Amino acid sequence: MNLPLENADRPTVEGFGREWSTFTQSGTEFSAEERQAIFDGYFSIFPWQTLPPNATGADIGCGSGRWATLVAPRVGLLHAVDASPDALAIARTNLAGFDNVRLHQASVSNLPFADGELDFAYSLGVLHHVPDTAGAIRDVAAKLKPGASFLIYLYYAFDNRSALFRALWMASNMVRIVLSRVPYALQIVATTILAATVYWPLARGAALLERIGAMPRSWPLAFYRSRSFYVMRTDAFDRFCTRLEQRFTRVQIADMLRSAGFTGIVFSDNEPYWVAVAVKTR
Repeated sequence: MNLPLENADRPTVEGFGREWSTFTQSGTEFSAEERQAIFDGYFSIFPWQTLPPNATGADIGCGSGRWATLVAPRVGLLHAVDASPDALAIARTNLAGFDNVRLHQASVSNLPFADGELDFAYSLGVLHHVPDTAGAIRDVAAKLKPGASFLIYLYYAFDNRSALFRALWMASNMVRIVLSRVPYALQIVATTILAATVYWPLARGAALLERIGAMPRSWPLAFYRSRSFYVMRTDAFDRFCTRLEQRFTRVQIADMLRSAGFTGIVFSDNEPYWVAVAVKTR
């Protein structure tokens, strides 16, 4: 069913539906240990201790439901929201064991909650793929109670990287512009090749250099040094086959959060960049 998509790019939404239908984040390829490790990287700054008993929250852009599987056991009710019906079909399977999860097909600017209903929310790797990221943050803020926490991950604009690193990204972005517009079968082949010939060698090289204490801070794809090839394939597809992508500096993200009525903004100093948590003004 094609619902109206407010503040969403339909080709991007459809692309994520294909992505999660292919990389379902279930089974043995994506182990529980790896899921937990990546989850901990995102949620290391989240103030779990401030949530009320039986808290109600939302996963904005839940995709396959991979993070909701680890949040749901900690809370009373979790709403998993995604604009893609195909993604929600995968999430429904992955979250079938949880009776406190409710799935919703909706865009970030058409969230099915009353204003001030949620005790917390998180949106990881999603809101840089909508046309109006600042507007999306405001829309999430409206659904949060005063004092509620919001965890967000947005692609960084390499504001903490060297000019050479930014130049390498600009070259890779030209590849994304092309691959995001080719047929799906070619996308799978191309991104699998990229994962095998670019991600894996650089990641394993980073792991080796880290062991001997010689890894440069700006080593490309060092984030994947302890990740499986499945995660590399998933992220290569995610990175190079998404039509709409925006990037933000740490300052820009803080400004968007403040403008939406958040305070107490804290950024993680670890990859991936930038992950931030903020509190809706009381």
